[in-house]
Amino acid sequence: MIRAEHIVKSFDGRVVLDDITAEFSPGITNLIIGRSGSGKTVLLKSLVGLHKIDSGAIYYDDTCFSELPFKEKKAIRKEVGMIFQGGALLDSSNVEENVRLPLDLFTTMPEDEKRDRVAFCLRRVNLENVNHLYPAELSGGMIKRVAIARAIVLNPKYLFCDEPNSGLDPITSVLIDNLIQEITQEYNITTIINTHDMNSVMEIGQHIVFIHKGRKWWEGTHRDILHADDPELNEFVFASAMAKRAKKSGL
Repeated sequence: MIRAEHIVKSFDGRVVLDDITAEFSPGITNLIIGRSGSGKTVLLKSLVGLHKIDSGAIYYDDTCFSELPFKEKKAIRKEVGMIFQGGALLDSSNVEENVRLPLDLFTTMPEDEKRDRVAFCLRRVNLENVNHLYPAELSGGMIKRVAIARAIVLNPKYLFCDEPNSGLDPITSVLIDNLIQEITQEYNITTIINTHDMNSVMEIGQHIVFIHKGRKWWEGTHRDILHADDPELNEFVFASAMAKRAKKSGL
């Protein structure tokens, strides 16, 4: 579980996150949605510790993560997996080396155990016989699956996903959504996904936090969102659907 309590974050005197409180439970897909510039990416980066908050508190289970000294934060970060928007694979490393990287950095595991763990994670994301391929030889969907395998190789308790469907076609996007949800439920991970993809929202949005102008504006499930009596949320959902339709039409 990750809990944010009254988070405030400013840049150059401009408040980007204004008194945000939210709780993200394990075993379900927690989504953060909102317009560009709403503060959702800053919230995700604050939760993972990439931004230092001005005030408030961030808890990982019962530990106040935001107040820990650097060395103690590093211990918790070993339990965190991260899927970046573009996959963020190392171009000069092959698939096996990319997935193995967290094991090399954070463990003293013997080489044979590392190979077994990498092979297991690649099978879990439905990738086999790709160990010696390089990122330039992979499709967009394969890159995201390698990124997921790397994110889970340390068996994390917490998983952060920044626009995991960015740049993918609709069919591949659904596959990635389903894979993240399956892994979340199978390993009881606290998963937080930053997305603007309404298909993801409606398919796997078990808990949704809508950020508007730096504040938590609405909270609910994908079932609630269609019946929400909230003009700002409805405008966002409608605009997102229209933008997606226009993109498919080539407008």
